[in-house]
Amino acid sequence: MTDFLHILGNGDSMGVPRIYCDCEVCSESRIDGRNRRLRSAAYLEAAMGDGLWIDIGPDWKEQMEALGKRSMPVALLTHAHYDHMAGLPEWADCCRWTKEKGILYAPAEVLTQVRERYPWLENQLHYREVDKGTRFGDWSITTKKVCHGKNGYSYAYRLQKAEYAFAYCPDAINLGAEEKAFLTGLDLLVLGTSYYKEEFDFHTRSVYDMTEAVELIREITPGRVYFTHMSHGVDVREPYPLPPHVSLAERGMRLPLARPCER
Repeated sequence: MTDFLHILGNGDSMGVPRIYCDCEVCSESRIDGRNRRLRSAAYLEAAMGDGLWIDIGPDWKEQMEALGKRSMPVALLTHAHYDHMAGLPEWADCCRWTKEKGILYAPAEVLTQVRERYPWLENQLHYREVDKGTRFGDWSITTKKVCHGKNGYSYAYRLQKAEYAFAYCPDAINLGAEEKAFLTGLDLLVLGTSYYKEEFDFHTRSVYDMTEAVELIREITPGRVYFTHMSHGVDVREPYPLPPHVSLAERGMRLPLARPCER
């Protein structure tokens, strides 16, 4: 049986539309909605047992409704920035009412930051450190600290089941040799890219643009790539010149986590 990865949000830290903005992308997102983007998050749908949520941002409640879920047993956090963790209090409140404590997996230093921001959450959530890796069902999960440019650092997660491997890396830039090695040999990579071509100086930024990401992909050679974490500088109606195995992630997309011959 095949597991799936749901793309529940594919937007950057502010989402699309920006409330103040009347650009073509934001305007289209209000009318037709193709460019409407919730903050980046994903859900690993396991064929057997519970699913695994990846990041719990400010759009968590809407994303839960989209999945038809009323509870969430377990989640994995990439880093303690608002757009990736602001849904934690709502999750804890859900746990309080359902009387089912959730389990939050994250590296130790990320859990420390969560405790500093939301010291009451451990009344409803169990924290589990993943610096040395963990397991979720048949999936082994390994962790890598990655450069997040001017915003410090984030974590990428590599999940492997039998011969299939995928990675989720929504916030990264200027990766070094060890970080690239961690992302090598993947069947699927979900990678954050805020613009097709960003004009600001590379060393002042926090996420790859698509042109830079394509160069990274040529080095690490994943089988399939989906770009997430997109700003209102990206218009899905535009035919961006990307390699055939690279696509823009769409909200609601359900990606099979198996090679074609194994489905």
